[in-house]
Amino acid sequence: MIYFHIPFCKQACHYCDFHFSTSLRNKEEMLHALSLEIEQRENYLLDREVHSIYFGGGTPSLLQASEIDRLIEKVSRYFTIAPDVEITLEANPDDLNREKVLSLRTTAINRFSIGVQSFFEEDLRWMNRAHHASEAESAIKRVQDAGFENITADLIYGYPLLTDEKWTSNMQQLLDFGVPHISSYAMTVEDKTALAHFIRQGKSAPVEESQSAEQMQMLIETLTRHGFEHYEISNFAKDGYYAKHNTNYWRGKHYLGIGPSAHSFNGISRGWNIANNARYIESIVQGNTLHETEYLTLEDRVNEYAMTSLRTMWGIDLVKIKDDFGTEIQQHFQQTAQHFMDKNELELLEDRFLRLTPAGKLLADYIASEFFLLVEDK
Repeated sequence: MIYFHIPFCKQACHYCDFHFSTSLRNKEEMLHALSLEIEQRENYLLDREVHSIYFGGGTPSLLQASEIDRLIEKVSRYFTIAPDVEITLEANPDDLNREKVLSLRTTAINRFSIGVQSFFEEDLRWMNRAHHASEAESAIKRVQDAGFENITADLIYGYPLLTDEKWTSNMQQLLDFGVPHISSYAMTVEDKTALAHFIRQGKSAPVEESQSAEQMQMLIETLTRHGFEHYEISNFAKDGYYAKHNTNYWRGKHYLGIGPSAHSFNGISRGWNIANNARYIESIVQGNTLHETEYLTLEDRVNEYAMTSLRTMWGIDLVKIKDDFGTEIQQHFQQTAQHFMDKNELELLEDRFLRLTPAGKLLADYIASEFFLLVEDK
């Protein structure tokens, strides 16, 4: 898997704490650096066959089709791109005008992730999104009319302006469009964001956990009733439309992150690039990638597996735990699981797979943390 972090946005969403710049002055230099980093890190992944390429950010839909082609072509020089590769472009609705969508049809992009977030104008203004509600509707239609079938759309829930009636309407809009994959996230307040500042200043009502829990339950009930598989805590798909890239991430596959602030994982270590555009470009051009590396201990590997796998419908595989980490750690997982099974928050399938129940999904992070292996647990 290869992930490109495209660190540019038209404007800053009030809730966002990802790395980006609102200036495009050094876009060409950035693209050159991204291309060089692919070359410099060609040996990072042991498996050289790439099954998914993901353009995230930031707002990668700010790139032109020719610029996307350049990066994909560079990947093909240093890696083997699988015949059935999934290539996803995250896109803001306001970027997907007719000319842009038609130009993207000439690239290898075969999956769109459209950042809708809401179909209500006042909600988009509260979030400081760059697009209008009407643009969200037209962007989905335009992408579909151009022949793209593999589409996912994002929605956010659990924020003060979102009544249950508006939330129901947002979900119904995507159902009416026939979008085969939906990603939906609870609004979170990250410390250094504009939203956090507004809440501290009393300019915005706080985010309520109870509202998020109720609207998450509405989401699960609505989408599963309409034939979506709830295959990961925040992701729902019709049959055949699971996200390859994210599914492989949750299942512990290795990935290479290209670009400022991008993360990488190869089973032995985890690394992340510097979150500074100018310094990233300078270091890459000089051949000295500025990134930090953390070599994974046994505890790191166990805890990461617990956190990511439990989020999915496949759950924790006790046989894999034994094979990868040993009998003692398998017993730790079995003993920990019993408490949550007694409370009907976990279920055991085929005497092997630990999976969250509907009640457990509301407590996913907490339950996963209870499996974490501490130093003294070894």
